[in-house]
Amino acid sequence: MNAIASASERKVHVPLGERAYDILIGPGLIARAGAEIASRLKGRKAAVITDEHVAPLYLEALIQSLEAAGIACATLVLPAGEKTKSFEHLMTVCDKVLEARIERNDYVIALGGGVIGDLSGFAAGIVRRGVRFVQVPTSLLSQVDSSVGGKTGINSRHGKNLVGVFHQPDLVLADTDVLNSLSAREFRAGYAEVAKYGLIDKPDFFAWLEANWRAVFAGGAARIEAIATSCQAKSDVVVADERETGQRALLNLGHTFGHALEAATAYDSSRLVHGEGVSIGMVLAHAFSARMNLASPDDARRVESHLKAVGLPTRMAEIPGTLPPAEVLMDAIAQDKKVKGGKLTFILTRGIGQSFVANDVPASEVLSFLKEKHPQ
Repeated sequence: MNAIASASERKVHVPLGERAYDILIGPGLIARAGAEIASRLKGRKAAVITDEHVAPLYLEALIQSLEAAGIACATLVLPAGEKTKSFEHLMTVCDKVLEARIERNDYVIALGGGVIGDLSGFAAGIVRRGVRFVQVPTSLLSQVDSSVGGKTGINSRHGKNLVGVFHQPDLVLADTDVLNSLSAREFRAGYAEVAKYGLIDKPDFFAWLEANWRAVFAGGAARIEAIATSCQAKSDVVVADERETGQRALLNLGHTFGHALEAATAYDSSRLVHGEGVSIGMVLAHAFSARMNLASPDDARRVESHLKAVGLPTRMAEIPGTLPPAEVLMDAIAQDKKVKGGKLTFILTRGIGQSFVANDVPASEVLSFLKEKHPQ
């Protein structure tokens, strides 16, 4: 990693041919959203989708910015939380977009975290067989992960994100000022995804985070640098493998375990939020890799130590309440979309920043490992 950047704003370009777009990262971007959108895109109508937590904070400022740029707005405020990623709310969003007479050159704008972004992007991808889509992510997790790359979707009773489409945004506006309104828990949860990029293939970035995480949490140049580095890392992977036929699966480091834990808690955010599941999942992935003699146990301990230092949970025992048996967790893993031909696909590691796709992980080894780590 280089020294902390002094620039107050960064731009990451995602070069996907005719679907290319920019990610702008910095303070004050919601106030400039209308001008930024109008200068890049042709439409003059927008359906803004947000939730009841974000709306009181930022919806009026976004509407004023859009209307000042000559963009007419319809708005929809949904309940907050993971359970909003449902068929029921997808229909509500689609109906709102159609009611607002959004055409293909107009926009669906997602103002919120990963739930709103995933749901709104799915609706934008299917209404009129695809309309333009702008992400205005308001959580750290959505700024560094879910707003970039075009994965959209909702949850099913069978598991997380099992229904969706690939639909790239046309612009991402990551306003770093909004992160100041996040709770400490929400910010930490997003940080798990930041750390993930170092653990995938950027050991220098992980070491930089170990040294600078307090500055990232404090804000300013270090925070912008961490977000920009994360977005660039995700962009590089997405450009190389847009539809996850190969190496893009590396972005799922920790997610197969994490998604199973989310399902086991019925997506109850009082018990576990996505980034916390990813944190525990990344520790489990490194520990499982060590168990399989692929990596040193020292690396697993180093990952756990850093995530614990920033305040993230690192063990299943830290999840409030009772977890179902290991066999039930295995059922969730087997239903995960990273399963191909009935064989378990995991992102494992040979060390810090040396992750790889393992396509034929023995289910018996995973079950034995889960029983060993299970708190009950």
